[in-house]
Parts: sequence; C-alpha cells; structure tokens
Amino acid sequence: MTFEQFLALQLFAAIAAYTPGPNNTLLMASGVNFGFRRSLPLVMGVGIGFPLMIGLVGLGLGRMFEVYASLYTVLKYAGAAYMLYLAWRIASSKPSGDQSDGKTKPLSFLHMALFQWINPKGWIMAVTALSAYTAATSYYTGVAVVVATFVFMSFTSAITWVLFGAGLKQVMTNPRYFRAINIGLALLLVASLVPMLRAS
Repeated sequence: MTFEQFLALQLFAAIAAYTPGPNNTLLMASGVNFGFRRSLPLVMGVGIGFPLMIGLVGLGLGRMFEVYASLYTVLKYAGAAYMLYLAWRIASSKPSGDQSDGKTKPLSFLHMALFQWINPKGWIMAVTALSAYTAATSYYTGVAVVVATFVFMSFTSAITWVLFGAGLKQVMTNPRYFRAINIGLALLLVASLVPMLRAS
C-alpha cells in the first residue's frame, strides 16, 4: 500500500465512520437516554466488533455468503426485524433519570458487537474498504492495515456520537424534547433499513 493509498483509506474510513448510520443512531440515542458512562459498552461493541467483522470478512468468511445465498437472505430479514425492535426501544425510551423501574438499560457490549453483522452500512463499508485498499501481492498486510484503521476510526466516531447525545441530554430539560428526539432517531433507524431491504 502506497502512502497515497493509505491517506485515501484514512479519508474513506473517517467519512464512513462519522456519517450517520445505524451504529451512530444507536450511539447517539444511548447518549441521550443513558449518558456517556452507561453507553461505554456500546462504544466498545462498535470499536471492537466492527473491525473484527472486517477482519473475518477479509479472511474469507464473506465468501460463505456468496456460496450460501439463502443464509444472507435469512440474516438480512432477521437483522431487519431486530432493527425494528431497536427502533421501538428507542422510540419508547425515557431519559435515565425517569427510569425509576430500572428495567430500561442500554444495549450491552455483546449486542452491539453482534449488531455489526446485520448493519447494512457496515457491510458496505467492509466490502468497499477490503476491495479498494488491499492488493493481491500483499493482501493480508492490507487487511491488517484496513482493520487497524477502522479500530481507530470506530472508537473515535463512537465516542463522538455518544458525547453528542450526552450533550443533548445535558441541555434539554423538557421530557417532551427527549420524546421527540427518540422518535426522530427511531425513524432514522427504520429509514436505514430501506437500502438493505432493496438490495438483492
């Protein structure tokens, strides 16, 4: 990988990681509803889970979906159902100070790490990065560079989006605003399903 290719990868990864998508919607919603500290498991889930997915796809796991196309279809619709469930959870959430029953909790590290496998934006990012920034002559080195890049970008992006949500939580005191934000975030998450369901 040349230095110019490395810089191009950094730019691609930054744009891909920081722009809105299902991960960032969930991170912001958690920041709004639970604050920064309680959202750290989600940050870890994205920061570790997404680069791990890229690495496994780069090592050949993605080939399994080409061979067993029906497995991808099952995963796609199961993922869509789970994302609708998450959208409902976000829309019905209350700020952590209002959750006196203690039943509402942020997503766990494992939930967020596994979510990477059904995140349509994540798949597009992974396949694009691996196909554009690796070469046959040094393929595994290229995969390692792509994974390392996304470790950094995933963590910094996840922290940024959670902090943005936590900042909104601090400045907004009217519960109706929280409700409006949560419904808006839930609708964004549902809207992110459209490209995935349209894909063949």
